[in-house]
Amino acid sequence: MKFKAFLTENGVNLLEKRFLPAFDKMGKSCYLFLTKDHFFFLHNLLNGDGVQCIAQFRIDVLFDDYRLSSQNDDRIAFSLDVSLLYRAVKSSVSICTEFSGGLASNRLQIKLVKKLPPNCTQPMPFLTFETKGYKSAVIQDVPISKPLSRSQVVELQTALDSAQDLPPTLVQVQDPNQLQNFVDRVKHVGDVLNVTISKHGDLQVQISTTLVRLGSEFQRLSVIGEKSQAPAEDRNLSAQARSERAIARGDAQSVQVSVKHFSKSLQCHLTKPDSAFYGIAPQGACLTVIFQFMVPGTRQTDKSISLHCRLPVLDPGSN
Repeated sequence: MKFKAFLTENGVNLLEKRFLPAFDKMGKSCYLFLTKDHFFFLHNLLNGDGVQCIAQFRIDVLFDDYRLSSQNDDRIAFSLDVSLLYRAVKSSVSICTEFSGGLASNRLQIKLVKKLPPNCTQPMPFLTFETKGYKSAVIQDVPISKPLSRSQVVELQTALDSAQDLPPTLVQVQDPNQLQNFVDRVKHVGDVLNVTISKHGDLQVQISTTLVRLGSEFQRLSVIGEKSQAPAEDRNLSAQARSERAIARGDAQSVQVSVKHFSKSLQCHLTKPDSAFYGIAPQGACLTVIFQFMVPGTRQTDKSISLHCRLPVLDPGSN
C-alpha cells in the first residue's frame, strides 16, 4: 500500500484556505478516501446520526506526480483528526513561504509512511508532509487510523455511491448570508427547523414553539429537476397557506431538521461556493445541500470539485 504526491499551488489553496477550515468546523474526524482518479473527504458517512458531508476532487486539481497503489483495487481509506491535518498543512505552507519564497520554488510532498513513535513497540501509520530546503527538510506527521481493510473499503464505497442520489427538485440559493442571518437569529428560540421546498422555486425555513413562530421565505428561485407553475390564486396567500396548498397538491415537500445540523451545514460556505442547491430526498429521507463551484472567470460549473451535505430528518413526533 503506497501513496505519494506533490501538492499543487491550487491544491494547497483549496485545502488550506477553503476546505479544511470548513471540515474543521464540521467535526473532529473524517475519512480520507484515495482512488486513482479522485480524492475524497468523507465526514460522518458511515454514521446516520449527524450531518454527512462529502467533498470530491479530481486528482489533478490537488496533486502533481500522484502515485497510488494498493491491493484494494488501488483504493486507500483511513480516518484522521481534521484539526491536526489542518494544522500540519498551515504549518508546512508557512515554512515553505518563509524559507523558500513560496510553494512555486519548494513543493510540498505528502505521503503515507509507517514510523515507530516514542515509547511504542509497533510502528504506526502517518500522513506525512515534507518540504525540503537547501540544507534541511521539515516534516509534519499527522497520525492516522489503520488503513481500512478490503471489506471496509467496499462498505465505504457503497455508502458513498448511495449518498450521490439527487433529490427530484433542487432550488438554487445564490446568497447564503440570508440563511445564515436567519439561523443566527433563531438558533436560541428552538431546536427544530421546518424546511419546505416547492417545485415552484420556493424555499421556506421556519421555527415554531408554543409561544412564537419565526420564518423566512425565498421565492422564485431557479429550479433544477421537477418543476411546476404556481397557481394564480395562490399569489395573495400567506407563505404558510401557499406551502400547505403546494404540499396537498404534491408540488412541495416539508421536513424537520435539527437547527444545530442546519447551522453546521452552513459552515460549508467557508469553501467559497458560488451558490447552493437545496432539495428533499424522496419520501423525505433527508435534506440535501449541493454546493456549486464555477470555473474562475466563467459561468461554467467546475466539474473537478464537488461538495454536498445530507442532513438527517427528525421524526415529526419528536417535536
